[in-house]
Amino acid sequence: MARLLGVLWGLPFREIPLRAVGGRAGSGGAGAGLGDAGSLTKHEPSLTKSEWQKQLTPEQFYVTREKGTEPPFSGAYLNNKDSGMYHCVCCDSPLFSSCRVRNVFHSSEKKYCSGTGWPAFSEAHGTSGSDERDTGILRRVDTSLGLTRTEVVCKQCEAHLGHVFPDGPGPNGQRFCINSVALKFKPRKH
Repeated sequence: MARLLGVLWGLPFREIPLRAVGGRAGSGGAGAGLGDAGSLTKHEPSLTKSEWQKQLTPEQFYVTREKGTEPPFSGAYLNNKDSGMYHCVCCDSPLFSSCRVRNVFHSSEKKYCSGTGWPAFSEAHGTSGSDERDTGILRRVDTSLGLTRTEVVCKQCEAHLGHVFPDGPGPNGQRFCINSVALKFKPRKH
């Protein structure tokens, strides 16, 4: 059915957001039915390849526009422990937060060390439970390596950010494995 939907929408199969393939946002799985039509809307700005190349460094362009991956353990934000917000390097949309709130009643760690070589986050900024409608990301099926993975892209400009895996901490058990080069960090002002 997903291939048929891809043909109907004029998108190759791997370009269909996971919400369109099935399941609700944040479920990470297929099978439930069509998600909300709003998740399928492309947002501007849509720049040409040469415009993106002028705006981004070669490494940023390779990762975000050509779906590349930075080498493990090489990213600028791998070991960043500061509180703040990670934005899309292409369009500045807020994507992931790194908030360190610790007191007797609450402990929140959105960014953590997964040991995999890339920055890892337990959820996208704006997530409410398993609802990702108010986040800056979309999930898409990625079969580029001959296996099925879940790609994470920026909802605003469709920049490739990385992938999400079901082996993370916390109640949702997600590990957003994100390329540093696809992000721009803005520290929290105290």
